[in-house]
Amino acid sequence: MLVQSDRVHRSVYADPAIFDLEMAHIFGRAWLVLGHESQVKSPGDYFTTRMGREPVIVVKDDNDEVGVLINRCAHRGAMVCAEGRGRLATPSERFVCPYHGWSYDRAGVLQAVPFASGYEKGKLPFGLKAVPRVELYRGFIFASLAPQGVNLESFLGPARASFDDFVDRAPGGELEVAGGVFKHTYNGNWKLMLENHLDGAHPAWVHASSVAVARAAPEPGKPGQEHYYDIAVRQMRQNGAPDAVWEAIGMWTTPHGHGYMGDYHSDKRLTGGEDHPVFREYRQRLEKHVGKDEADRILGVTLWNTVIYPNCSFMSQFRQLRIIHPIAVDRSVVTTYSFRMKDAPEQMFRDTIAFANVVNGTGSWVLTDDLEVYERLQRGLTSGEVDWVFVGRGHGRDVKEDNGSARGATGTSEIFMRAQFAAWLKYLSQ
Repeated sequence: MLVQSDRVHRSVYADPAIFDLEMAHIFGRAWLVLGHESQVKSPGDYFTTRMGREPVIVVKDDNDEVGVLINRCAHRGAMVCAEGRGRLATPSERFVCPYHGWSYDRAGVLQAVPFASGYEKGKLPFGLKAVPRVELYRGFIFASLAPQGVNLESFLGPARASFDDFVDRAPGGELEVAGGVFKHTYNGNWKLMLENHLDGAHPAWVHASSVAVARAAPEPGKPGQEHYYDIAVRQMRQNGAPDAVWEAIGMWTTPHGHGYMGDYHSDKRLTGGEDHPVFREYRQRLEKHVGKDEADRILGVTLWNTVIYPNCSFMSQFRQLRIIHPIAVDRSVVTTYSFRMKDAPEQMFRDTIAFANVVNGTGSWVLTDDLEVYERLQRGLTSGEVDWVFVGRGHGRDVKEDNGSARGATGTSEIFMRAQFAAWLKYLSQ
């Protein structure tokens, strides 16, 4: 009863008991995006992250396979790895518990126990628990805490096209996480970010002051005269596009709650122009790898904001990926990764970092507005006087497509929220 066809009850954002159910039924079962294989290039490379409430270590093992281990000592439960990333440089190096010195190898197998004679023979735990399902798609690492469930390909469905676009745009198909990892928190529910990233109706209002500044700013520089903030000026002017532009945008959703937008952001809008010398060099490198016709096809794809429900949002054209980590019903942490296309001109990566800083940073023109709105939403949703959140824009006009996706009648349809809550309801009903 909490989810109706055109509305949801406010408690799905504000009730700690429902949050507990989400951690068990959604984050404890769904495929979650953890990162990218470039973060664990060689055996022994690792990074730490979370799967819902579970701290985990993503590590490349001795067989050159990516595994995911629960970051919890089998003895007394302390985390055995506190570093964000690192490397066990040799097979003899270990993850060591800081409390009593129990140590584990790259595969999580228990290797040493101080005062081992004090334990009953054969009673010692086996080692660090391994996450049962780990798979890669186009280099992106997914894992599920559930031993059984839908396979990854079926889970992604038509949203695979967004990952394909991300990788295909790199000459030679080589991407790597680079430029550091950016983290921020906000005092709001985890669902608010995923909803916002597909909301075409909010930019003109949430980012009104930034749009006004961008319109009054000097024109972005010509080749050789670019400013670091030019990419923000272009982006914010686009955010101030007329209503008719936003209504014409493509908006698609899938049965597992994923969603993506298209039909607006072309490379002409995202760069200094397709005739910019850097872009021409990039295109030449892409054509060298795949040929002119395939390069035309790749650069003709205009997918941009993509949400992989329940924990990831990315922009293939901007080469940005964000992962949401729910901490409490009203507290969330967001991790942002930037990607370098290894065989592209270096300025392409400079633009990626510029975008991260001037659009997605906590001191930026955009994210600061969004974070303020998330927290105002959370405060409003804790009110008990109004029970329902209305998600009816475009209701009844969604269009089913042959590949299993559905398309909103307009680019500002709230089909993406209805799809996310349909998936939410399915997970919680299992």
